[in-house]
Amino acid sequence: MTKYKVAIIGSTGRGDYGHGLDIVWQKFDDCEVVAVADQDAAGLQTAMTRTGAATAYADYRQMLDKERPHIVAICPRWADQHREMVLACAEYGCHMYMEKPFCRTLGEADEMIQACEMRHLKLAVAHISRYSPQLEVIRKLIQAGEIGDVLEIRARGKEDGRGGGEDLWVLGTHVLDLMRAFGGEPASCYATLYAKGQRVAREHVQPGNEGLGPLAGDRVDAMYHFQNGITGYFSSQKGAGGNPNRFGIRILGSKGMIEHTSGYANPAFLMNDARWGLSRDAAAWKTITSAGIDLPEPITVSGYEGGNPVAARDLIESIEQDRQPKCSMHHARGAIEMVLAVFESHRSNAPVLLPLGCQENPLGDL
Repeated sequence: MTKYKVAIIGSTGRGDYGHGLDIVWQKFDDCEVVAVADQDAAGLQTAMTRTGAATAYADYRQMLDKERPHIVAICPRWADQHREMVLACAEYGCHMYMEKPFCRTLGEADEMIQACEMRHLKLAVAHISRYSPQLEVIRKLIQAGEIGDVLEIRARGKEDGRGGGEDLWVLGTHVLDLMRAFGGEPASCYATLYAKGQRVAREHVQPGNEGLGPLAGDRVDAMYHFQNGITGYFSSQKGAGGNPNRFGIRILGSKGMIEHTSGYANPAFLMNDARWGLSRDAAAWKTITSAGIDLPEPITVSGYEGGNPVAARDLIESIEQDRQPKCSMHHARGAIEMVLAVFESHRSNAPVLLPLGCQENPLGDL
């Protein structure tokens, strides 16, 4: 059995260690956590204890040079460090499992992808909904015609204090990736950003939280047309409920609808009603589990705690089978492109075609 040397990159105070990407490797007999790196001394010692790492480094580049790991967990949630970390890992021939969002611009994304592809490296991104077995169940239901022809996919963010542009970036990539999982490649986007009821203008653009780059808007309304004819919608408004249970997608068909909350093994539901629930008939709703319709859910651990081990194992299998992970860097780039398409459509005040031609954040040129 191959023993994989795993290294961890964290950044206390600047994205930290994400949603458990650092501790998942202890679950595998074929993985050994050889080192952890963090520029914060106190955070580094805590992480060393938490992860069981054999060695600690203040500089992740030094760690890569000394340890030569097979796999690196890139844990910081802040996106401004992702490019440099991925390029450094690629230079040393490391496969990667990393936090979302993937990066800040398409220019960064293309540079990261090229660096990995040149060295035949696998990179998986922690959009854990991609790994949920319910996705395959939902796909089969759609293929079997359970909801008829798919007409629309609707998605919303968490709409808490980060609602609007920030919600689109830090949480929206989860549901945009889900939209792509069912809708395929988007062909165009038309979107508008608002700040306190006004259309976002140059004076509203500020440096975004979590190293996101130029950002604006407490409300976003976006419409996507997919190449297969499906229309998708994403909306988020700051403080409009802040309910995580609304964070997900609705797939609306000519004969019914499917609801899927974002996350690994999180609740999903089917309604065989062309009125999309207007009948108010609670009995019309059926639960979708990883086992099928109205069957007991065999998965006992959901969310990141359940999803990270599945994603990490899939990365290892993708290395051994020489295939792309279920949520690859290409999928992650697609979600980033959908975010940036919103900004470009708002900037130009018109629909924009995808793939986008711009490599930077369009809000920087507003």
